[in-house]
Amino acid sequence: MSDLHIRNLSPEEITIAGDWAAAEGWNPGRGDAACFAIPDARGFFVGEIDGEPVATVSCVNYDDRFAFLGFYIVRSGFRGAGHGLRIWNAAIAHAGARVIGLDGVVAQQDNYRKSGFKLAYANIRYGGNVAAPPKPADVVALDTIPFAPVEADDATVFPAARGAFLRAWINTPGHLGRALLRDGKLAAWGVIRPCRTGHKIGPLVADDRGAAEAIAQALLASAGAGEIFLDVPAVNREAIALAESLGLRPVFETARMYTGPIPPLRIDRVFGVTSFELG
Repeated sequence: MSDLHIRNLSPEEITIAGDWAAAEGWNPGRGDAACFAIPDARGFFVGEIDGEPVATVSCVNYDDRFAFLGFYIVRSGFRGAGHGLRIWNAAIAHAGARVIGLDGVVAQQDNYRKSGFKLAYANIRYGGNVAAPPKPADVVALDTIPFAPVEADDATVFPAARGAFLRAWINTPGHLGRALLRDGKLAAWGVIRPCRTGHKIGPLVADDRGAAEAIAQALLASAGAGEIFLDVPAVNREAIALAESLGLRPVFETARMYTGPIPPLRIDRVFGVTSFELG
């Protein structure tokens, strides 16, 4: 068998990983690839045999302490030959001494534990068809408020600063963001984006369920009727209640795992995960 050659994917080639993730049922966003390259352009890897891509993985270094792993896929027909382990080791090496997070399929939890990952909680994808609701009157476009409060609020729910990524995520064509202010302070915000199938809300960050619901309704009103997906931490019961109130049902589950300690996070404020691929 020919040797596996591992190299970095260029930003333009990240769509390869996105296409494979779509084929595996992960339903990535249509504009994800351009945003994903921003935190760490060298964090995406492909394994090739005779020039043919057979495996992908990403390990995005957000800062000098935290990285997030995703897109770990070996093409059918090339599995069981050690290619996955080789490209996995390349990704882990790229992270160095950083704590690594991932959202992995439940069936792979034991394998991830062997690499030092420990379960933090489950994330559950909810999905379903919804009608477009009326637009709430007190919600504003996310790009009309200063970015600094959004960035600071995100720091309460994510283990690393990711300002450049968030700016791109909010401003990517097709992405729609909304915010709710209470007494001049940011109480909730979120983004909805077109995916290979339907639309996905994420992130959705809020002080409470009422604020989260206002943002969700505003996002749905902006995107129109159709199939909607929302990824929520299973430990946030209010987020699950919100998903169910929208008529959504569980369709997929991942295990959020880390290799070490992370800063204390307000998971109770996470009503929608940004991305299973980048956290």
